[in-house]
Amino acid sequence: MGVRYCDFKDLDHGDFDAVVVGSGFAGAVVARELAERGRARVLVIEKRSHIGGNMYDELDEAGILVHRYGPHIFHTNDRRTFDYVRRFTDWRDYEHKVLADWYGTYLPVPFNKNSMEIAFGEERAARLVRKLVDVFGDERKVTITELREQDDPELSEIADFVYENVFLYYTQKQWGLTPEEVDPSVTARVPVLVSRDDRYFQDAYQGMPAEGYTPLFERMLDCDGILVCLDTEAESVFDLEFASEAEDAPLSAILIKGAPFQGPIVYTGPLDELFLSRFGRLPYRSLDFVYETHDAEQVLPCGTVNFTVTEDYTRITEFKHLTGQTHPKTTIMKEYSRSYEDPTAQIPYYAILSDENRAHYERYRALTAPLANFHPLGRLAEYRYYNMDVIVGRALALADELVIGSEGQR
Repeated sequence: MGVRYCDFKDLDHGDFDAVVVGSGFAGAVVARELAERGRARVLVIEKRSHIGGNMYDELDEAGILVHRYGPHIFHTNDRRTFDYVRRFTDWRDYEHKVLADWYGTYLPVPFNKNSMEIAFGEERAARLVRKLVDVFGDERKVTITELREQDDPELSEIADFVYENVFLYYTQKQWGLTPEEVDPSVTARVPVLVSRDDRYFQDAYQGMPAEGYTPLFERMLDCDGILVCLDTEAESVFDLEFASEAEDAPLSAILIKGAPFQGPIVYTGPLDELFLSRFGRLPYRSLDFVYETHDAEQVLPCGTVNFTVTEDYTRITEFKHLTGQTHPKTTIMKEYSRSYEDPTAQIPYYAILSDENRAHYERYRALTAPLANFHPLGRLAEYRYYNMDVIVGRALALADELVIGSEGQR
């Protein structure tokens, strides 16, 4: 059948029982579950011209499958989540590896026994590894703070090396910070692996959709009862009714086509945008991507190389490592982190978490508190950082609640 696309202006208020804003994992999973298990008619509103959210991928001009919003590698320890996404596509085995470009020399990331041999030489690394094993045990993850707490200058030297050559400059670029502004609590968690495991993730279930993410979302949203409106802003669909004219007055209802909507509204977009930034925009970091196609089958030794001591971009991704595609050419993508200043031209990717910003978000969240049918879900709507698998799990949990609730009302 395929995804059923529609134009919102052609719909009537009674054409749907639930509204989902956004078609990434948060929105698509809930929409599928409400339609399939809850037998609801679900309207999916998507402001972009395509489904899939930031997971959207497509063939570029050279015929290389690229991720348009940064690399997305699926990994999880949750069996329900992994089984769920496997319903909609075949998966290829893939375990992501990342290298740090250390002045032209590649170091495995996270920093581990192999990295140590490259950085310190095999003989000295062997001695340092013996110390690590004696103090912490083998096959352990040790933080920089734990290393520095030991009264041993060589263990402190490992911590200092990782901080200065793997973490510091990369973090400055990623978040637009000076060294003094880098949060010590984040620094403290930077790991050293007492291991030779070069995988970036150690999750039990890892892989990539064999045909790409876009076909996965097409199949997920291909379900009786789901309608998708592309190029549609939530602000053009919802009329917000407030309890009073006071600036902090909460919502009393959300109207659609002139009538209060009583069904579930699952909102996955930026919460401040729904309210036209009445309290000011929430701070985010955005990203710029520069693609290059090369007349070579491969130019990088692994999927991603982080530039931790040089360059103004943070990392380069070569997609063919991720997708397994066979092609005489290859496309790489350089990633630049930027401040989020223009919602009309930029995409908010990473919430800048702090007590002040969280309080700013909670002020927006309080506006929706009286509406039991309004459910913010996902990175933007909750102003949190979530991996893809966590979003799928949270979407399934919310769907469980909504489906059970709808059954109780029948």
